[in-house]
Amino acid sequence: MSPVSPLLELDGAVQADGLDAGVAAHYGNPMIEQRRLLAGEAVVDLSNRGVLGVAGPDRLTWLNSISSQELRSLAPGQSAETLLLDPNGRIEYAMDVIDDGVETWLILEAGELPGLHTWLDKMRFTLRVQVVDHSLAYAVIGTMAVDPAAVHLAPAAPNGVALTWRDPWSSVGNGGFQYADAPAHPAADWHWTEALVLRDRLPALRDAVRAGTVSAAGTLALEALRIAAWRPRRATEVDEKTLPHELDWLRSAVHLNKGCYRGQETVAKVHNLGHPPRRLVLLHLDGSDAVLPVHGDEVEATKQLADGETERRGVGVITSSARHHELGPIALAVIKRTVPADITLHVQSQGISVAAAQEVIVPQSAGSVAEIPRLPRLGIRTPGH
Repeated sequence: MSPVSPLLELDGAVQADGLDAGVAAHYGNPMIEQRRLLAGEAVVDLSNRGVLGVAGPDRLTWLNSISSQELRSLAPGQSAETLLLDPNGRIEYAMDVIDDGVETWLILEAGELPGLHTWLDKMRFTLRVQVVDHSLAYAVIGTMAVDPAAVHLAPAAPNGVALTWRDPWSSVGNGGFQYADAPAHPAADWHWTEALVLRDRLPALRDAVRAGTVSAAGTLALEALRIAAWRPRRATEVDEKTLPHELDWLRSAVHLNKGCYRGQETVAKVHNLGHPPRRLVLLHLDGSDAVLPVHGDEVEATKQLADGETERRGVGVITSSARHHELGPIALAVIKRTVPADITLHVQSQGISVAAAQEVIVPQSAGSVAEIPRLPRLGIRTPGH
């Protein structure tokens, strides 16, 4: 467990619960915090995140062989994102990756760290790699600032390379593929950076916020901007059945032209020949009842019955929700692929039915990119023909 963050000592700090426990949900005004974060003027305390290090000369080829991203040529200081899949292509772990020429650093949700650490240790065999938990020595601080120094951040550089991870979600990565066909993808404005700082530097960051040198934003502000950018998060958008295709995660975390890895056959088959069974959507929620649905709330669609009557049927679940400073109440949801894109959905939350308009992220047509010619069916041939 990570130590209590010094930034929780700031005036107005309200600690988050659930997944983000241990850091501030907000510091008094989440809407202003969103604007400051988007403007590159604020930092987000993510010191409850897990940090693993993989050292040794075989580290990149080993990580490349077991995960979805091409990592063999990762240069010092370069950022990447990768997934560990089960044999059926379902997501098990998601990791932010940065290499400093000596060690590869993995940033992930704190709850995932023990399981991933154990699994990686089992997979080392005779390779020259060593996996170390760095969570007690290093903390994660996020920002939208182009230069971390502009928001009083000094990324650690134990091997001479600053440990600054820049989120590749802002564009389609080399070897990746985007299903979203929106004319302007909202990720173009998503300039997210995570700096690994020495944990004993956090009091100085707290003091800088108190002095007005930099602003602090809570996880509520971060979540609102993340949802608006259609950016999936392992802890919220993923369940035991999730394929990366369903979240449009081929965009930044999967390299479709790399060698074999666990789950690769399913990734290729669904992408080339099939369709993901579910799809991610952004929901614009009716805020008239002041109810914000939460993770796990059921999403329903109206179905026309044969006798002319209608009924509501469950078609998916809310994965994340927030109140956005411009868009109002919004949510990400994973729904059945076959649900029409132009119908109004309803979310059941706190005994209230909340109407929700869809904004398509992953379209119904996602997948089946391989154009395989169909051969004509051969009929019975008569003599002479």
